Amino acid sequence: MKIFLGIELGSTRIKAVAIDQNGKPLASGGFDWENRYENGVWTYHLKDVRTGLQESYKELAADYKEKHGTPLTEISGIGVSAMMHGYLVHDKLYNQLAEFRTWRNTITEKSADLLTKTFGFAIPQRWSIAHLHHAVAGGESHINDIHNLSTLAGYVHYRLTGENVVGVGEASGIMPIDSTTNDYDAEMVSKMDSLLEEHKLPWKVLDILPKVLCAGENAGYLTEEGAKLLDPTGGLKAGVPFCPPEGDAGTGMVATNAIKPNTGNVSAGTSIFAMIVLEKALTKLLPKINKITTPTGRPVAMVHSNTCTSDLDAWVNLFSEAMTKMGNPPDKTELYRTLYNSALTGDPDCGGLVSINYHAGETVTEFLEGRPLFVRTPDSNFTIENFMRSLLFSAIATLKLGMDILTEEEVKVSKLLGHGGLFKTPVVGQKLMAGALNTPIAVMESAGEGGAWGIALLAAYAVTKETDETLENFLDNKIFADATVSTIKPDAKDKKGFEAYMERYKAALEIERTAVDKLTIK
Repeated sequence: MKIFLGIELGSTRIKAVAIDQNGKPLASGGFDWENRYENGVWTYHLKDVRTGLQESYKELAADYKEKHGTPLTEISGIGVSAMMHGYLVHDKLYNQLAEFRTWRNTITEKSADLLTKTFGFAIPQRWSIAHLHHAVAGGESHINDIHNLSTLAGYVHYRLTGENVVGVGEASGIMPIDSTTNDYDAEMVSKMDSLLEEHKLPWKVLDILPKVLCAGENAGYLTEEGAKLLDPTGGLKAGVPFCPPEGDAGTGMVATNAIKPNTGNVSAGTSIFAMIVLEKALTKLLPKINKITTPTGRPVAMVHSNTCTSDLDAWVNLFSEAMTKMGNPPDKTELYRTLYNSALTGDPDCGGLVSINYHAGETVTEFLEGRPLFVRTPDSNFTIENFMRSLLFSAIATLKLGMDILTEEEVKVSKLLGHGGLFKTPVVGQKLMAGALNTPIAVMESAGEGGAWGIALLAAYAVTKETDETLENFLDNKIFADATVSTIKPDAKDKKGFEAYMERYKAALEIERTAVDKLTIK
């Protein structure tokens, strides 16, 4: 039996998953971590990356031995995934030059706007190229020493293999991709070099960016140093082949088998984003819509919101603390299930309650910062059912505003495949999202495995694919042929209730602007 390892560094958890050649999960391990807000920047410390990789692999190896009775000694392929975008730079000796700036940062507004106008292509604030321009334009002390700019997935892949490469889907969050060449767009690279010329830098853009690879290509092998990094015990041997590292967008597409034209998925966890695979790239400039690619280079329209479940999780933790103080500490899974299910019996419009869940800025609604906010009028029907429903609707609301833009451009999708934490409690998130987006939402049994499973599938494809076998055919015929899919269609009451909720939500955004202006983060 061939065993494939997928590692994903997510927003709140680093997860390792081992699967067989048919995609069946064999073991898993994980390590919890959180982003930090330091000196006005959302970041993670790279020492926590090392710790998280080792702890998640250690837990996976122990889980494998417990389940299968033998130690995990041979791995046939490995893949690394992580949160897309951001800014991670190193010098020639691979010393870190600046704090890792994650996707959550909204500090690059001027640079993103300038690049959007220069390229005629929407550049989100979280993209690596926006962060690079921001650092150069700001005259930051490290810019002349940059030898390598990559994402978190690219960084970890380099540490394990010594290869400075990324998958094309991940690359599309660094710099715009030309889907006819599956490489960085040459015209935009040239324009970027022209913008930076006045700063007399010792490098050109392509000098510092990772090489772009497509799904199925070999992306290097586990080095001796990489093996020791993952498994200090020495049990893991060097020489294991790697697939190209991908971001959570690409692994989400793979995990939901949504990589063919006119398919789409929605990932709902710490952030929430929907991706529609297109027949051909959008030509119109839509500043609030991201243009990325699948791991095979197909054009994708993406709607991204920085916050989804963070505020929900904070409230659930508060309820948990209250119950614990009363001497009745709850089972967290059961608490989530109970609270989520209560939302199904609330008033369709949440009884007049409204929540703004912003923990960070949001491009779609033009916020640079966020302040979680809950508002009700004196005559609102303030019940736990309506409160939870308002939190769940809030998690979907900004995505809905972005999806409306795609609808206006006549981008259509018959259904969206969902995965992520919002769908862990069966039915609830799926049903409310179907009504909110007025689109059937499907969830597979495997959706809970997430991006670590998705990148493990890409590793399996890279190693076991037959000659000329496409990723689409590999997934259709070998992974998802017998998949169980549950689809929920929009309910008229949910749809009408969400529409009423959204009227209050849009009005409450003005309160949110005042909160951002008046309440400063220390």
